[in-house]
Amino acid sequence: MTTTLIRENEVQNSDTEETTTNLNKSIVYDTQNLNLWYGQDKALKNINLSIYENEVTAIIGPSGCGKSTYLKTLNRMVELVPTVRTEGKILYRDQDIFDKNYPVEELRTHVGMVFQKPNVFPKSIWENVAYGPKIHGIKDKATLNQIVEKSLKGAAIWDEVKDRLHENAYGLSGGQQQRLCIARCLAIEPDVILMDEPTSALDPISTLKVEELIHDLKKEFSIIIVTHNMQQAARVSDKTAFFLSGEVVEFTETNKLFSTPKDKRTEDYITGRFG
Repeated sequence: MTTTLIRENEVQNSDTEETTTNLNKSIVYDTQNLNLWYGQDKALKNINLSIYENEVTAIIGPSGCGKSTYLKTLNRMVELVPTVRTEGKILYRDQDIFDKNYPVEELRTHVGMVFQKPNVFPKSIWENVAYGPKIHGIKDKATLNQIVEKSLKGAAIWDEVKDRLHENAYGLSGGQQQRLCIARCLAIEPDVILMDEPTSALDPISTLKVEELIHDLKKEFSIIIVTHNMQQAARVSDKTAFFLSGEVVEFTETNKLFSTPKDKRTEDYITGRFG
């Protein structure tokens, strides 16, 4: 049964507070005492975080603090690094993702990822979006056409590309390519979308379009976004976790974290004293 609970002012780490607004919301990810090493170097230290459905959770912090490492652990992509070792648990919908009987392919079907730089395939726009469904065995052209159209509409790019679906995706602008990558992610109908600094390589107009898209997508998906841009975190997220030196310093509702941080290290970071 999916975990559903209210945690009122529950302190997870000594400086980490779970907020009180989670009435009747299901926990999508429950990270319990997670530690992670790259060889002898400890990158994540006793991480405890609960991610709720239909919310945008932002992860902020200075470079090298463990933000992207944590994000890539959620879909086990971090295991592509041979020296990685983990302790603790990450439960996705009550299933331990580190359980040897839980196939990583199944996890990644439920958990899509959008990277820092658009990584479109050297194929047509249509083929980019249809790629995932075809891998999952869908071969009917009419069904694929429906999925492509729905996904491109979901990524707010359909009107811009509907007359050029069979052109190479490399012909799109950077912002369009990133939204195409989001459409490709939507095509496999994920439950969670992980975003690793998805607008860092984009111009301000494209960034705004992606941020508006994130706001719309949370109606159907749970989104976890790593960002260096604190203004972006404030604009798009419901909750924010501040990472520092591999630890979660503070985790609470975004407006609380930015207006009344409880930890001086959080205040110092968001006011620009370091970072």
